[in-house]
Amino acid sequence: MSLDAPFHREYWPGPAAPLWTFVAFVLGTAVGSFLNVCIYRLPRGLSLVSPPSHCPHCRYRIPWYLNIPLVTWVMLRGRCRNCDAPIPARYFWVELLTGLWFLAVWLVHGPVAPAVAVVYALFGAALIAASFIDFEHYIIPDEITLGGVGAGMAAAFFLPELHAQHTVGAGLREAMLGAGAGAALMYGVLRMGKLLFGRQRVALRGLTHIVFSETALHLPDRQVPYEEIFYRASDTIRFHAQRLELVDRCYRDVEVRLSPERLRIGEEVLDPATVVHMEAWTEQLILPREAMGLGDVKFMAAIGAFLGWPAVLFTLMVSSLIGSVVGVTAIALGRREWSSRMPYGPCLAMAAALWMLGGREWVIRWWHGA
Repeated sequence: MSLDAPFHREYWPGPAAPLWTFVAFVLGTAVGSFLNVCIYRLPRGLSLVSPPSHCPHCRYRIPWYLNIPLVTWVMLRGRCRNCDAPIPARYFWVELLTGLWFLAVWLVHGPVAPAVAVVYALFGAALIAASFIDFEHYIIPDEITLGGVGAGMAAAFFLPELHAQHTVGAGLREAMLGAGAGAALMYGVLRMGKLLFGRQRVALRGLTHIVFSETALHLPDRQVPYEEIFYRASDTIRFHAQRLELVDRCYRDVEVRLSPERLRIGEEVLDPATVVHMEAWTEQLILPREAMGLGDVKFMAAIGAFLGWPAVLFTLMVSSLIGSVVGVTAIALGRREWSSRMPYGPCLAMAAALWMLGGREWVIRWWHGA
């Protein structure tokens, strides 16, 4: 036997061997450890490579032997070894979820299409990162969405089989069609949602005193920060004020329109940045409400680039069902109100994951009536 014999393909077990199942899970937990870095740093605009892994409380640099996925968190009981500050359980669950995802994808696709399984595993990891970021910050970074569109195109170029094609041109065509369909359909849903549900009437008991400070809208029963009201420059608070007081002037019986860029009082237009305090007495208040963000549009484009236009249709339908079930359940359990905002990225990610784990086959069987 030559010295390089162990590296020959015939000496390695096939893709269906238990060894690769174990490797898939371990590799997934390692990727999950990196996802935790992305989830923490991307929304904060921090570098993913510098500084190295450290405790955000005491800045203690974590050595490699204390950065072993799953094991370290359990061994340290969820606390920093240096300052004893708590380490969120999210770190453990992301590593476990990513490991299980890699395992599931390999079991479904590994034995027959190892390359496709690898791409699905990595794309699913991006979906996990996007879901946790969206859940915590209500954003999906462009590094994941727009970067995902580019990565999907590249994957289709090197692996046309990702879209059940056999040539580079056909693979790229399907990726471009999927990205375009994903962005167009989701943008249509966004505009339709804005048209149908873009306004929220706040229940006021007769003539009510409300205050607009520099940072928030103050209602009798709660305070609403402006960042929870204004998601785009065109969003506008509308009401008819029987009385309106600014620091240096007073109005009576006027229509008021307040957006991030303009304050219209009757026919007078002011710059909101110059109005530090405003009080109003009104019987009705209409707030803007965002049905969906542009991040979801770009996210669906990335899903389409990787999975194709049939997956876009599947994801759109299934994610709406998932969102409805989650929303109604949360309301029933008292965890949220009808008018409260809910991140939609995790619903899209779950639906796309179901497609990768067999959704294509489900649709084919349904189409043929099997």
